[in-house]
Amino acid sequence: MLGTLKKLRAHLDEAQQVQYQLVVGDELLPLNPLIGKPLTLIHTGNIFCCNCGKKTKKSYSQGHCFVCMQKLASCDMCIMKPETCHFDQGTCREPEWAQSHCFVPHYVYLSNTSGIKVGITRHTQLPTRWIDQGATQGLPIFKVATRQISGLVEVELAKLVNDKTHWQAMLKGHADDIDLHAKAAELIPQIEAKLHEIGMQKGDYSIERLQEEIQAIHYPIETFPKKITSHNFDKEAVVSGVLQGIKGQYLLFDTGVINIRKFTAYEVSVALTD
Repeated sequence: MLGTLKKLRAHLDEAQQVQYQLVVGDELLPLNPLIGKPLTLIHTGNIFCCNCGKKTKKSYSQGHCFVCMQKLASCDMCIMKPETCHFDQGTCREPEWAQSHCFVPHYVYLSNTSGIKVGITRHTQLPTRWIDQGATQGLPIFKVATRQISGLVEVELAKLVNDKTHWQAMLKGHADDIDLHAKAAELIPQIEAKLHEIGMQKGDYSIERLQEEIQAIHYPIETFPKKITSHNFDKEAVVSGVLQGIKGQYLLFDTGVINIRKFTAYEVSVALTD
C-alpha cells in the first residue's frame, strides 16, 4: 500500500468505541484489527500538497505547499483564532469558502481530554472533533450562528478553563470522568455579561443554549505508553513496531507514538508483518 497520508478516519460504533481507518492515497486500512500486531510505515521522502498536488520540500499548515498556505482561507490565522475574523473588512482570502465554512452554525463545547477543556467546531463535526482530540467525554453547551461568534464565546470560557489539550498526558491514560453538566452550570453564569454583549452585537438569536447528553467515547488501546517518545518522519523514514492502541490522531506503538495528522500529504508505504 503506497500513497499520501490524510488524517485518520474515525467513527463511533454502537458501543461508543472509535473505529479507525488509516487513509493512504485512495485506500483505507482498518486499524482496529491490527491492535497487538506489527505495523511499519515508511516515508518515501516525498510530500505532495494536499490542495494542489504539487511536490513540496516542506509541509505547511498540515500538508500544504507554501503557495497554497499563503492563499487559502483555511490556512489563515483566523481559522485558529476565529474571534479575529476579518471578513467584514473585505480582506477574506476566499469569501465564497467563508460563506460555506464560517457563516454556518458552530458548537461551543466542553470536553474531557487530559482534563476539562473548552473548544469549538462546525455543527457537522461532532463527535469527530472530540475523537480527533482524544476526548473521552464531550458536551456541546452552545450552538451559535457563525464561527466568529463561537470564537468570541470560547475566548471568555478559556479564561476559566483550558482551551488546549495536553497531548502527552492524554496519551498516558484516560482522565477521570467529569460531570460536564455540573461544570457547564458553574462556568456559564461567569460569562453571562459577555454573552449578553455578544447577543446585543450579533443578534438575539445568535447564541442558543443547549441541553444535551454527555457523549462517552472509548478508544481501542491495549497498552498505554509509560513514557512518550515521538516518531517524526522528518527525522526518521521508518516507523515500525507493535501497534498497541490508537487515540486522537495518534498511533501508539511499543516503540513510540506518531501523530498521523501532522504528516498529512507525506507519501508512505505501509507494510503488515506477522
